[in-house]
Amino acid sequence: MMTTTIQPELFQFLKDLTENNNRAWFAEHKPRFQELDKGIKAFGQALEAKMNEHDVVENVKIYRIYRDVRFSKNKLPYKTNRGGAFTRATKLRRGGYYFHLEPGNSFIAGGFWGPNKEDLKRIRVEIAADAQELRNIIAQPLFVETFGELKGQQLKTAPRDYPKDHPNIDLLRYKQYLLIQNFSDKEVLATDFLGQLNQSFANMRPFLDYMSDVLTTDENGVPIV
Repeated sequence: MMTTTIQPELFQFLKDLTENNNRAWFAEHKPRFQELDKGIKAFGQALEAKMNEHDVVENVKIYRIYRDVRFSKNKLPYKTNRGGAFTRATKLRRGGYYFHLEPGNSFIAGGFWGPNKEDLKRIRVEIAADAQELRNIIAQPLFVETFGELKGQQLKTAPRDYPKDHPNIDLLRYKQYLLIQNFSDKEVLATDFLGQLNQSFANMRPFLDYMSDVLTTDENGVPIV
């Protein structure tokens, strides 16, 4: 049976891990972690099933709790959060979805975390030519209510080949195009949390579909995939 709720024990485990982030403690409590991890994977599968009612997504990826410390100054061995991601299926659907569970810092995100050089160039060409459709999407009341505003890292000045006074410079500066919604611990542990996540991901669709249209056509709107 699929798990459709997040158990309070998960947050308690993550709080305990934050205070005891070492291999000896984790080894002692590994059976506890493994049982909770089964619940997270089942929750991800249940969410995937709901999302496939309004989109087409690949199998959910639940991220490992083990940190890669090889190139990090932070040598703590374990993440103190649990998270999962979905990729939209086929070349015609671009963008992805992510959920992050952490006491006091739970959120979902979607969009384009690290667009490659070619994708970023194509997005900027479209925005420079006509940003009205994108502006309409991010100004919709449901978008604002759910995500507030478009988020992501931005350049401090104009991208190369664009003037600083370009009328769409506010959108051209983005290096990432992200939608983020935060959740309180109470919301995460509520019985309707899965439904809330699913609805919020569905609310991303106008933005993701716009970007998909841009990234699967050339500057003249001719399909390239």
